[in-house]
Amino acid sequence: MARAQSTDVERSLGRRMRGAAGLAALAGLAWVARDVPAALGGRLSGARAERAARSPQFREGTFHNQAGTRTMVAEPGRNLVRELLFGKQKRRPTAPVPLLRSSAPHTVDTADELNIVWYGHASTLIEIEGRRVLLDPVWSERCSPSGLVGPRRLHEPPVRLDELPPLDAILISHDHYDHLDMPTVRALLAGQSAPFLVPLGVGAHLDRWGVPAERIIELDWSESHRVAGLEITATAAQHFSGRGLRRDGTLWSSWVVAGARRKVFYTGDSGYFDGYAAIGAEHGPFDVTLMQIGAYDRAWPTIHMFPEEAVDAHLDLRGGLFVPVHWATFNLALHDWSEPVDRLWAEAKARDVRLAVPRPGERVVVDEPPAVDGWWQSVA
Repeated sequence: MARAQSTDVERSLGRRMRGAAGLAALAGLAWVARDVPAALGGRLSGARAERAARSPQFREGTFHNQAGTRTMVAEPGRNLVRELLFGKQKRRPTAPVPLLRSSAPHTVDTADELNIVWYGHASTLIEIEGRRVLLDPVWSERCSPSGLVGPRRLHEPPVRLDELPPLDAILISHDHYDHLDMPTVRALLAGQSAPFLVPLGVGAHLDRWGVPAERIIELDWSESHRVAGLEITATAAQHFSGRGLRRDGTLWSSWVVAGARRKVFYTGDSGYFDGYAAIGAEHGPFDVTLMQIGAYDRAWPTIHMFPEEAVDAHLDLRGGLFVPVHWATFNLALHDWSEPVDRLWAEAKARDVRLAVPRPGERVVVDEPPAVDGWWQSVA
């Protein structure tokens, strides 16, 4: 009898412990997921929605590319999920990615200064004529609304956010998580005074995250804004947007950053399209282009460029030095980790395109770029 009572007590205690563990697990998940609703961002309303509705890119409630595009192209006999899980691609480096901390730039004449510091993926600092412009900063461990799931970094940021120099402008190309990151925005809001220049509608996300209206500049394609002596212009791209279930509620763009003497072009995310030639004709030539080369696939050929197409676009743009971005940091496609830059290097040599492939954190002096040394091949 006593043994039976003891067993009942043990079972009751076990149920209580399992129940407590379950509640603790749920509480832990709730704590980790507490920022997910905010990270999804805001939605267009009021004056912002009215302005979006007047855009030539906006119709039937969403933004559109200049030409028809599809974000996914079905291929008979191909199973992307099976390929993701069991594919033979080497989608991660086999050794730590080498990082550098930039030394002082060689250029001393700010009238001619033009340097590029690539921090990984698309996050890049432009030092132009004594001014500093930061592109698509993402410093979080994952490019996701959650700290638990989503693509995780393959290398650390080469510098901390609080180590960045004073910025004159922060540019966002579109609202995907690998380009617009809530914790990074909030850190820059606290640690910097620069305005955020964003495509139409993206300001709704910044609003929700506490960025004051005076620090948000929203631009449609072909619109410009002057800041710190620079002319910054939103230009066309061929992509899409969305942070939740709703697609294309905000615009996406490429960017032109022009000083009195130097010019830079940044693609953002984009498929190859005729717009590059038009941008080159109107705004080029460019001293340097920052070109998306990674996360491509034949399943989405119109919204991300293959490396060879990025070279085509660079030439259309009348670019000088080619610096690749959007590779190495996050695993976002099914190709090998080093494939984008291997293909780019071969194509650049074949077409006599000036190329610099910096390590994350390395400063590229545009007028004196380092020779391409294939550093990534030793860690691929």
